[in-house]
Amino acid sequence: MFTSHEMKASAILKVSLIFACIAVFSSQAVSLSGDEEVSPPCSAVDRAALLSFKSSILEDTTGILSSWTGADCCGAWEGITCNPTTGRVTTLQLQRPLNGDAFMKGNLSPSLGNLQFLEVMIISGMKKISGKIPESFSRLNHLIQLYLEDCMLEGSIPSSLGRLTSLKYLSLSGNLLTGQLPPSLGSIKGLVQINLSKNRLVGAIPSTFGNLRSLEYLDMNTNMLSGVIPTFIGQYQNLSGLDLSYNQFSGEIPNSLCSLSKARSISLNNNKLIGKIPTQIDRLKSLTTLSLSANLLNGLLPDSLGRLQKLWSLNLARNGFSGPLPKGLQNGLPSLISLDLSYNKFHLGTIPNWIRSRKLVDIRLAGCNIRGSLEPFVSPDSMGSIDLSVNYLTGEIGGFFKNMTILSEINLSSNMLTSDISKLLLPNSLGTLDLHSNQLHGSVSGLLQDLNMLSVLDISSNRIRGAMPEFNDGLRLKLLNLSNNRIAGQIPSSISKLRNLQKIDLSRNHINGVIPPSMGQMNKLEWLDLSRNRLRGSIPYTFTKLLKVKHLNLRANSLCGEIPQSRPFNIFPAAAYGQNLCLCGKPLAPCKKS
Repeated sequence: MFTSHEMKASAILKVSLIFACIAVFSSQAVSLSGDEEVSPPCSAVDRAALLSFKSSILEDTTGILSSWTGADCCGAWEGITCNPTTGRVTTLQLQRPLNGDAFMKGNLSPSLGNLQFLEVMIISGMKKISGKIPESFSRLNHLIQLYLEDCMLEGSIPSSLGRLTSLKYLSLSGNLLTGQLPPSLGSIKGLVQINLSKNRLVGAIPSTFGNLRSLEYLDMNTNMLSGVIPTFIGQYQNLSGLDLSYNQFSGEIPNSLCSLSKARSISLNNNKLIGKIPTQIDRLKSLTTLSLSANLLNGLLPDSLGRLQKLWSLNLARNGFSGPLPKGLQNGLPSLISLDLSYNKFHLGTIPNWIRSRKLVDIRLAGCNIRGSLEPFVSPDSMGSIDLSVNYLTGEIGGFFKNMTILSEINLSSNMLTSDISKLLLPNSLGTLDLHSNQLHGSVSGLLQDLNMLSVLDISSNRIRGAMPEFNDGLRLKLLNLSNNRIAGQIPSSISKLRNLQKIDLSRNHINGVIPPSMGQMNKLEWLDLSRNRLRGSIPYTFTKLLKVKHLNLRANSLCGEIPQSRPFNIFPAAAYGQNLCLCGKPLAPCKKS
């Protein structure tokens, strides 16, 4: 039994504990509330810098900058991230929405150089931000990532960017930058990625770039860079991607590139490289794609090519390689699914069995002196695209396309194939069908049936007869070339249903009748050639709606009447209208007043 004194003491203890708990929770609540209250607002300096940038943007169809209102830029300003402790801006990320035509128009304000604690600056895909890269950006000492991509920036790359010693990721691709690569960039030894592609840069790669031993990705494609490919690139032991394509590099492929054991992709195509492929190329153990096309390379292919176990794409087109294909290619390359040997000095004779028996997706052997008939592939169901053009193939196409259920592109042009085109069994998946310059015959009237994916059709320079087909709304054709055949009859008015058509060539046939006025509805048309037919009547007035036409040829028909007196039709050369019955008006002689 407790005494009354003990009970009082117990009660007092309980009350004390309750108040103690309340005090603890209250202090925590005050502490939490205090944290929220003392969270620093956006720095006034940073806010001013951002608003100065906003004022330099004259037009913003992305809508991003419309959120830049109010005192706190760390709050709801889109694309802005701040340090939660200091309130200083650490990230500026302005990216155009995917699958959109939105843009920002204006200049890249030097005020952004005042964002002293900025770590990430991404201004990408804004299309119309112009001017030079401000020198003030060299003050951004904390910058780790600088992406100024796909705008209209011009001038040279500031050498002062070499002071950004914390920088790891640099991309200035897709602009109008000129001048030489600044040697100072070689001072940023921590750089992991450089992308300067799609500009107008000139000159050689500076020797100071040899200091960039941490590089994992180097992309300088589509510029006007020249000189030899530096041997020091072979010292980039962490490099996984190298793209120097579409430049003017000369000399031989340095053997040192074969030391890039981690490289997965190497693209040196469209340069002026000479000599042979290094025999040590099999040291590129991680390589998955290799493109050396459109250079001046020559000689035999090294047998070591076949030892690239992970290589799935090999493009050697448009060089001077010769001789028999090495046995290493026949027995090796277990991962290969894409092969392009086009336009070299190979004399393959027939499509090699090792190629026909592979489960390939993309095969291009144009201009490889292949003769004889078309022989089927062992795994046709894997084929996505085939180019066997500019060879000496003869005979029927027959069942060549059988079971090619995912084929999207076929080019058998410039051969001597003799099939009836109306009997071809084409896969519904076709997007491009190029059979021009053969000896094909038959009627084209039913060719487009069920080919709703087709965007390019070129069957010009054959022996095709009959009338043009009727066109339906489902067709996606962008290019239609039926020229230099024996097609007769009239142009169907349903041709206007080809709303995506950009180029149409019906020249050198036996087409008669009038030009259908409905063609004036084809507002994407850029190229129109109806020359050397038997067309009569006048040029439809509806053609004045064809504002995108850049090439027109109506020569050698029986057309009469006034040429539409509006651009572009009255500024095409007179030759575009010559040898007709009685056309008049600019650019021809004035029409006679009745």
